[in-house]
Amino acid sequence: MSHPKIYYFDNNATTRVAPEVVDAMLPFLTEHWGNPSSAYRFGSDVGRHLEAARAQCAGLINADPREIIFTSCGTESNNTAFHSALVTQPGKRHILTTAVEHSANIKFCQTLAKRGHEVTFLPVDSLGELDVHLLAESIRPDTAIVSVMYANNETGVIFPIEEIAALCRAKGVLFHTDAVQVPGKLKLDVKSLGVDFLSLSAHKLHAPKGVGLLYVRKQTPYQPYLIGGGQERGRRGGTENVANSIAFGRAAELAEATLNDENTRVRALRDRIEETLLKTVTGTARNGGKEPRLPNTANLSFDGVEAEAVLLLLDQAGICASSGSACTTGSLEASHVLTAMGLSPARARGSVRFSLGIYNTAEDVDYLLKELPVIITKLRAMSPAEREAKVAAHRAPPVSA
Repeated sequence: MSHPKIYYFDNNATTRVAPEVVDAMLPFLTEHWGNPSSAYRFGSDVGRHLEAARAQCAGLINADPREIIFTSCGTESNNTAFHSALVTQPGKRHILTTAVEHSANIKFCQTLAKRGHEVTFLPVDSLGELDVHLLAESIRPDTAIVSVMYANNETGVIFPIEEIAALCRAKGVLFHTDAVQVPGKLKLDVKSLGVDFLSLSAHKLHAPKGVGLLYVRKQTPYQPYLIGGGQERGRRGGTENVANSIAFGRAAELAEATLNDENTRVRALRDRIEETLLKTVTGTARNGGKEPRLPNTANLSFDGVEAEAVLLLLDQAGICASSGSACTTGSLEASHVLTAMGLSPARARGSVRFSLGIYNTAEDVDYLLKELPVIITKLRAMSPAEREAKVAAHRAPPVSA
């Protein structure tokens, strides 16, 4: 039985695994399944392939392969950078980050605060942009690490990482950037950026879930987060996730090759969605500055509707998008990113993110632009009680016989 076509506009959440990536990893699930730490050739041959993948990933960000640590995901990479900065500098207990980071950073910082560390969450303006002068003034003698995401996952807004890294270097403070959303969309060069730590996650660039990396600049003090059998040159314990790391390496090569497509064709598709909806659907607004922004991301708010209801009807039409809001049991909380930008709770709850990728086509966009205005009109015509009943019915678990 064939599945109905899916119109996928949620590439910032995860991406389809590229066929070339599947081809690269399969032999390491079927034939070359040895442990890369083993002394015999069946294992050590796998180890050589793992090092080749590390070199491919290093090439993506212009790093030395020895500066790359494979992890399980972007969250682990972020947590590891914070942990290392604090453990290697026990006299420094202050962390400086932003109010719009991914929850992997926000929640870890909140946990650290409960353990007695001090955390400063820098505000952003109504366009989602950061005041670099305020950041400079907020660095203290006891600041262990500054962490600012490269590009926001909800709005696509890009932060001036090179400038912030230079500031931190001048003040002798370690600097980390969560660059998870960037590969394949923008060129990444750790040498010109000047960062100490950088996090990536493979499933954002057409590789499988379950593998990420942390770049640690040479000479940066480092303490592992996972202690174990000495894998990753003693910098992360645990048997290596070989097949997924091989996949990450192949995806890193492909990401360099698709940069032009993301910045021309994909950008044009994103702009068409935005411009058409802003023009034809009254009460629509863009969230976040227009530039500098990731070429694939559009975050739009629609007056008079809740994003949850919009997403429900889009899903029924076979369209995948996401909300600027996190759904919790029985309630809808406004996105912390949009709230930090000063959006009203109603506007934040009426916001939808569309994030495109290399597999999106003009036909996909045609279909979205045909379906979405009808959905918005339909929802606005319903009473709030009717809309809530529809969403509640969708949320309710099926009744068992």
